[in-house]
Amino acid sequence: MLRGWLRDKKEELNASTHSLDALSEPQDSTSPASSIKFKTLTSRSSRGVNERYNPDNVMGKGMVAFLRATLGFEPEIMREASERLADAESTASADHRKAQRDQQVHRSAIYPVGSEFALCHAQAQLMSAVVGVLNESLTESIRGFYKLRKAFVTLDAILDAEDKYVRGNPRQALSGRASVDSMRSNNSSQSVKAIPGGLGDVRPNGKKQDRSLLNTVRQNEAQAAAKSTKYGDGPPMAKDDDDDDDDDDDEFYDADESHETSQKTDTYAGHIEIDGVTKDLAKNSLDEDNRSETQELPPLKALSSNHQVLDHGPDSDVFSNPIDVFIHSGANLCFGLLLVMISMIPPAFNRLLFIIGFHGDRDRGLRLLWQASKFHNINGAMAGLCLLGFYHQVITFADVLPEPSITRTSENEAQQDVQGYPQERCEALLQDMRSRHPKSHLWLLEQARMEAMNRRLSTALSILESSAKHKSPLKQVEALNMFEKSLMAMSMHDYKLCAESFLNCVKLNNWSHALYYYFAGAAHVESYRHCVMSGGSEKERKKHAEKATKYFHQAPQHAGKKKFMARQLPFDVFVARKIQKWDARAKEWDVPFIDAVGVSPLEEMIFFWNGYRRMDDAQLQTSLENLKWSDDPARGNKTTWAKEEADEKAILAVLRAVTLRNLQRFDEAATILQENVLAVPNSELRSGLRDDWTAPCARYEMGVGAWMRRKQGGKEEVEWVKECEGWIEKAAKWEGYELDARVGLKIATAQDTIKKFWGERKAA
Repeated sequence: MLRGWLRDKKEELNASTHSLDALSEPQDSTSPASSIKFKTLTSRSSRGVNERYNPDNVMGKGMVAFLRATLGFEPEIMREASERLADAESTASADHRKAQRDQQVHRSAIYPVGSEFALCHAQAQLMSAVVGVLNESLTESIRGFYKLRKAFVTLDAILDAEDKYVRGNPRQALSGRASVDSMRSNNSSQSVKAIPGGLGDVRPNGKKQDRSLLNTVRQNEAQAAAKSTKYGDGPPMAKDDDDDDDDDDDEFYDADESHETSQKTDTYAGHIEIDGVTKDLAKNSLDEDNRSETQELPPLKALSSNHQVLDHGPDSDVFSNPIDVFIHSGANLCFGLLLVMISMIPPAFNRLLFIIGFHGDRDRGLRLLWQASKFHNINGAMAGLCLLGFYHQVITFADVLPEPSITRTSENEAQQDVQGYPQERCEALLQDMRSRHPKSHLWLLEQARMEAMNRRLSTALSILESSAKHKSPLKQVEALNMFEKSLMAMSMHDYKLCAESFLNCVKLNNWSHALYYYFAGAAHVESYRHCVMSGGSEKERKKHAEKATKYFHQAPQHAGKKKFMARQLPFDVFVARKIQKWDARAKEWDVPFIDAVGVSPLEEMIFFWNGYRRMDDAQLQTSLENLKWSDDPARGNKTTWAKEEADEKAILAVLRAVTLRNLQRFDEAATILQENVLAVPNSELRSGLRDDWTAPCARYEMGVGAWMRRKQGGKEEVEWVKECEGWIEKAAKWEGYELDARVGLKIATAQDTIKKFWGERKAA
């Protein structure tokens, strides 16, 4: 079993210098799965796992399929991942039962017997949950949220074992280290720590194993179950069923709406687009008239319960056994990832959070991931990839972020803030990962993203182009590199490269061809306009006009083919409306389609992908010049601007204001927004084929401007933050609009940052 998956010597465990370009050869012939060195999954290594099929191989196969599924979002790969992860769950449960009967099994000083297999079971559930949520089926998505809860229960029990070890061995806790609160609902009952799917509930010879993970908490389960909240009329949360190791038989019922209502929330609420649910969720509006009392989330554990943390490194004597290293790093990886993922779910998903039963905690989750990244194994590499992915993909969309800070947890210990963007720490992590895996395509991608975050797009693009000379054997990684290259070319205003790269994405990935064709069309619009402004040849103008028209009209043909939680992708809806709007204008104004296109669609896409944050000053000035096409007759548009409606003029105002704000011209940005968006009645910016996103985005931008000016004088810092908070709250409470989930991520991060600011000020 797992004992054969890991080397016996700690030096060997921590000495990996393998490349991150394949899902590794196993370290022995007994069981390849958990001794996998993290590479990018070559077809050769994947075949190796398949050829040596035995019960222990399924975890490796599941991990291979999971990474391929989350990198490419391809339906057939996601189905394969679901099947393999289901096998992994079943196998981990069976191996856990065997461990309970085996008197020769490894007995850790920290963890109960079989914890390594309980961890594998939780890992499989967590990966399966992610795949389920990404699935096009609403039922599978809900099932995925349910699995998150079950994984939480298992991981929480493992961390409780660490907590007991630290409390029993005070010397193992670092001096002055603050205990970390377990995130639970505010009115929580006693612990529910049964290992789901039958894990641990084994009674060999009719007696319970004293060291069983389940037996450490079984006495509390009955009391907790009596208080546990059910999801509608469905099964109790975190049920434990010895005879059911697979979630396939779990039943799901429609929630009883009369039993669940929601409170006014302090964070971004978003908007769910699910038939039959949207209307009911409207009752949870932030509007005072619709507010009502709510039940708490299903209880898991008392909030007062704390976990003492083990934050030792791989060289510590605490982790002299490689199995303990595997459990500790794996539990920190999975629990940290779980808390971060849940923290990013908008509160509008409260109905689904009833399934999970607990809230996320971004700060704690990030700290657990940083702890896991210390270890030179598959868990450490995955934690590093999750951290860099979070900072370079999630944080890059945000604008209101805390400043890097050092927090004193004792007289002798300084603790770096992990929220915002801890640049030096990320640079050190990336350097460490690249030294461990020097040929990795994934780490090269993160290197490029880091350069882009530092407004060095040319350097970032060079890294990607250099990486492309040595193609990854995994198609999904190649597609990811190409998509990132396309976005960087877009922000650099390299329209030819941008269009070509997005068209290459069509060949490499089938997630959203509508998006790829729309971006390609937008790039050709900019090329056409530059030809007009520079006096280019008629032949060149015609070529770009025809290509733009062609790709724009191809985009709606591919819209609606992919779904998320049984609904059409938001961007597909956006694309279909945009093309319909421009077609209608071309007919009404009796002009060619290319002249009916409104404010730069490419600059609009740069805004939604927050490309302005990646630009240097020269690139920002180029964006300002591009925007002059619309309202400056001397630059381009001489006939149609006077015919434009208020929503198109609002688009121009928001894009221009964001560009000026990134150039630190805050007063100009605020004036443009106030005169061209905030002063316009909302009725003129909504309904029909109009773009309705400008009003909430303008308010968000006003908040960003106030936040960035808080250190520049004019007003006290507190006054600027109060102004920022007011604007952000207005944006958060705005009714549904296109692409609100994408903007909502920015809003939610801003709310977290402001909350953190007030908390630190109160504690000072």
